[in-house]
Amino acid sequence: MASYFKYIVERGIIYILSIYISLTIVFIVPRLIPGNPLDAVLQQLANMGASVGAEDLIREYEKIFGLNEDIFTQYVKFLREVLKGNLGYSISRFPSTVSEVLARALPWSIGLLTMTTIISWTLGTVLGAIAGWKGESSAFSKLFGPAALLMYITPYYIFAILLLFAFSYHFRIFPSSGGYTPGAEARLDLKFLVDVAYHSALPALSIVLSSLGWWFLSMRSMMVTVKGEDYILMAFAKGLREKLIIWRYAFRNAILPQVTGLAISLSRVVGGALLTEVIFAYPGIGWVIYDAITSKDYPLIQGGVLVIILAVATANFVIDTLYPLVDPRIRYRSE
Repeated sequence: MASYFKYIVERGIIYILSIYISLTIVFIVPRLIPGNPLDAVLQQLANMGASVGAEDLIREYEKIFGLNEDIFTQYVKFLREVLKGNLGYSISRFPSTVSEVLARALPWSIGLLTMTTIISWTLGTVLGAIAGWKGESSAFSKLFGPAALLMYITPYYIFAILLLFAFSYHFRIFPSSGGYTPGAEARLDLKFLVDVAYHSALPALSIVLSSLGWWFLSMRSMMVTVKGEDYILMAFAKGLREKLIIWRYAFRNAILPQVTGLAISLSRVVGGALLTEVIFAYPGIGWVIYDAITSKDYPLIQGGVLVIILAVATANFVIDTLYPLVDPRIRYRSE
């Protein structure tokens, strides 16, 4: 028990340090972009013909967002406000707060990422287990193996662009952008949910195809390894049915590293999902961050990336702490 507590403390320190370093990076990098975030506001005022008093308004904006202070003061205030849970106001969408903007976008990203991860992980794990058990010389493995390898090495955005071209511009089966039909009333009824699923089909399919290959290949490799273990040979010697051996013995042991693989690949999956949102103009966190970058909206960039950092780091921390309880073969460093 003491060793497990020490393990949790070590993982907790790494978790906190990774968040702090990430916050520092996300504060510095947007400020390296040439230009002033208030230039876009000034340009909007000029386009509307509201140039009178614009300079006074810009000075007021600088005070509100702290842009008239030195970089170190801004950094200290940023960390202090983050600890309070205050992400500030969005520059490009003022007077909306960053929390309000992210709250509208977060359900779209969570829904898309959750469904695609469950589908790709389940399909890849089951198909990989079957292929690994049957062996590389089987017709099943020969059919799915090369396809899975192609999926694994192909970037997310390639699948997204190909699907967009094929099913939105050529065949015109699915919409090319958006989360639902413009003008539709957002409410929890069957009609709206079907509309959301229809608009989410291509973004979801591109993420599933890109993730499926890794889960298939990793599970196939683990199943091949487990297949040669002594307890599998003993099960055959006892005369147990093959299906029982596959799913009760081999699959249950081979699937444990897939849980670790989920934690390791989570950042890659999230990054790919965000890029997919940009390509399809899907109203999730990825699209919000892209829009914030183009308008140099520092608070919105920081808030959007912070949500991603917390989600990925927390998921990895939870999986790291639970995995030793799930797999008794794990031993802590102190042992």
